[in-house]
Amino acid sequence: MTDPISQKLLPDNSSVDTDGMLMIAGVRIDTLVAKYGTPLFVYDEAHIRSRCQQAVRAFGEGVSYASKAFLCTAMARLAYEEGMHIDVATMGEAHVALEAGVPASHLVFHGNNKSTTELQYAIENQIGRIVIDSFDEIDRLESLLGDSGDQIQALIRITPGIQASTHEYVTTGQDDSKFGFTVSNGLAEDAVRRAASSPCIELLGIHAHIGSQVFSLDSFRKAAEVLANLSNHFELPELSVGGGLGVAYLEEEQSLSIEEWGLTVKSVCDEAGVTARVTSEPGRAIVASSAVTLYSVGTIKELEGIRTYVAVDGGMHDNPRPALYGSGYETFVPGRVLDSRTSEITLVGKHCESGDVIVSQGYVPEGLAVGDILATPVTGAYGHSMGSNYNKVLRPAVVFVNGGTDRLVIRREMLSDLMNTDMG
Repeated sequence: MTDPISQKLLPDNSSVDTDGMLMIAGVRIDTLVAKYGTPLFVYDEAHIRSRCQQAVRAFGEGVSYASKAFLCTAMARLAYEEGMHIDVATMGEAHVALEAGVPASHLVFHGNNKSTTELQYAIENQIGRIVIDSFDEIDRLESLLGDSGDQIQALIRITPGIQASTHEYVTTGQDDSKFGFTVSNGLAEDAVRRAASSPCIELLGIHAHIGSQVFSLDSFRKAAEVLANLSNHFELPELSVGGGLGVAYLEEEQSLSIEEWGLTVKSVCDEAGVTARVTSEPGRAIVASSAVTLYSVGTIKELEGIRTYVAVDGGMHDNPRPALYGSGYETFVPGRVLDSRTSEITLVGKHCESGDVIVSQGYVPEGLAVGDILATPVTGAYGHSMGSNYNKVLRPAVVFVNGGTDRLVIRREMLSDLMNTDMG
């Protein structure tokens, strides 16, 4: 590897200052590090807004941001301001969205095992839609609503039998899945009829999600065909194709645009004569490439003839994806962003795990030294949201940058935060 980091992996509003320092939205990276420390997530706010706008143009009213990718009140508020609804998968995610001022009517509540408590919360807060995932969930809803005469609006999650080309841990549309009602064995049709006949449920439509990091339009096309047939059969007013659109993490990867995805889905539905409102739930595609994570280099170990380990002050607590899925990332030095990256490294974290590897094969310019700032791009999704306090580390801060200014949207944790739930 000899090339500098590719612009396609950096946030939209990235530039380089006269001394070679990366700037995002007009803010120098070294300024942010001096102000907020490391590890640090830096998000390009205008980039996120642009992707939200693309989703609304591609799918129209009802398109939802899948908040599991990254959520805080600032993020929920931003997505709502740009015309998106919010897909939540737990009571906690719903609470954050509501605290951000998102109307309950704009929330879509997912989950394969919603508890009675969560369903009660959804009912009491008048959450807009519940995506029903099992017959047990229908039983729980009917038990909670009883003879009240009240109804909840719902979609049925179906399993279309589509094996998306992605990591096995993030495929969800194949027949053998913990999610939804399978089409091939008739359970999907049974669930639609059961929900439609329930006095407690106003059935609006069907939903499916075939997985994450999907790069094949053919996979989305096949899933849309299954959904279209079922939607037409029952004459339902809404059809959601879920999310899963892949993004490029590595130089050699090429991703699809939100527009391409939307056109493919809409064309299938148009050809099938679907009259339902067609919508989706992008998450990763909205936020992943909008952010970089900044680390400070603490230790460099050169094992001659084997590898060079570069240890930073982050790790699997701020980005567990490499440990979970073997996910790949690139590395670069923000202060030398235009320099050729000729030195191969293995970027590791500070945890007591040999598996605490952030980037197994990264590249940086010659002369990397202890104290340098090192970055990984495309970390806006499933980094902070999947983060933890493993080894009792403090979770990083999150900063939004826009138009030459920065604002702290999630503060860095303090030692006292570790004791918030500790009863002694």
